[in-house]
Amino acid sequence: MDFKDNMDEKIEAVDLNEEGKNEAVEEGDACLGSTEDVPELKTFTGTVNIPEVDDRKKRRGKGVIAIALIGAIIGSLLSMAVMVTFLPEIMAFRGVNLSGGNGDGITIESTTDLTVYSAVAKKAMSSVVGITTITLQRTLFGTTRAPVVGTGVIVDSRGYILTNSHVVADGEAEEVKVVLYDGRELPAEVVWQEKSLDLAIVKVDAADLPVAELGDSDGLEVGEIAIAIGNPLGFNFERTLTQGVISGLNRTIPISSTGTETIENLIQTDASINPGNSGGPLLNSKGQVIGINTAKISSGEGLGFAIPINTAKPIVDQIIEKGEFTRVYLGIRGVEVEVIESSTGTKLQADHGIYIVEIVADTPAEEYGLRAGDVIQKVNDAEIKSMGGLQKELYKYRPGDKVTVTYMRNGQQETVEITFRE
Repeated sequence: MDFKDNMDEKIEAVDLNEEGKNEAVEEGDACLGSTEDVPELKTFTGTVNIPEVDDRKKRRGKGVIAIALIGAIIGSLLSMAVMVTFLPEIMAFRGVNLSGGNGDGITIESTTDLTVYSAVAKKAMSSVVGITTITLQRTLFGTTRAPVVGTGVIVDSRGYILTNSHVVADGEAEEVKVVLYDGRELPAEVVWQEKSLDLAIVKVDAADLPVAELGDSDGLEVGEIAIAIGNPLGFNFERTLTQGVISGLNRTIPISSTGTETIENLIQTDASINPGNSGGPLLNSKGQVIGINTAKISSGEGLGFAIPINTAKPIVDQIIEKGEFTRVYLGIRGVEVEVIESSTGTKLQADHGIYIVEIVADTPAEEYGLRAGDVIQKVNDAEIKSMGGLQKELYKYRPGDKVTVTYMRNGQQETVEITFRE
């Protein structure tokens, strides 16, 4: 007898009338008590149908589960086989050698530099020097000798070092000393300095010094890696490396309290630059010098500035070649267009440039026909917007070089080719 037949026998049709009620009570009075306690019930007749499960469906479900389990086991075995086969090669590529089992352990052997920053440090660090100067400062209590610490970078193995002009007190320092990477402290002399560029070159009596590689600042792009090395806050943190990116290009910042003097065309970086970093190199990911760190804006974070190395290159080359630098000049006295317009209330026809106030006698400007009232706007392809920008542009040239000067005269744009004198 199956489950269905058994259930059919147990479910009976009962018609409870007055007589049937009494019989039901007699049979169950042990649990219900008196007949008065038994409620009147109405019941139904019928059967309960229990659906049968198809054996084929059961077998099909078991088969699917078995296939899934077998596939999972095979996949796991294949993954383990691949890892066992190729893991040593993968780890070796990353500089980790796996020795045999039985407790032999793992030996880590770095086959390459861990980061670009450590590679740059190894390449450039030995060419970075510390510079200490003594300047005389007048106070209410008399004259005192004040020490200043800065940084420099070696640009020639014979002892030529590039730094900031303000590090050597714009040439007014009483004493200048250089601390080399090997610990030697040598006296130095200022060979050249220019306050408007905030650049200077000092020389020590030494030979075979490690030289930094100079890069190309004209090809820089915002977002490139930038690495600064210097002596922030003195020699307690000498040759500190900080890293960031090129945050901006062609920046202008004031260098005087009145804001009338500025430095233009600077590189902006978020690499940390602090007092003592001045004169140190700003490097790219190849370890090449792309700038000379010069200043930071103290009222903000991550606002450091460097002078593009291409500004210094012509000066460095000439000093290394001749031992001195001969500056070329046009022979004008001028001011920015904005200054003339604001001071006189006159609107000029040129929207930017240098308004010539006076021509100096016996100079290239006089020789080639420039006049007072002309507005110089370009030297070759370089836009000229300030006197500082004009001076910086002229530092690129040597005596005998020719340039094309573009200027405005009586509302008309004209050009003239000028050859610089010895």
